[in-house]
Amino acid sequence: MEEMTPVERQDARMAILYELRLLFTREDSKDQYTRDEILAKLDELAIANK
Repeated sequence: MEEMTPVERQDARMAILYELRLLFTREDSKDQYTRDEILAKLDELAIANK
């Protein structure tokens, strides 16, 4: 497996941040979340990106 370049790593980070933003700004999103709800959203994102 090839290593990612610094640019590729930055692109991947930005893509993940954007996906998180989308998770928290969907129409069905709330204004405030508990820690457990945030962790569940992070788990959702991690599972989707396996």
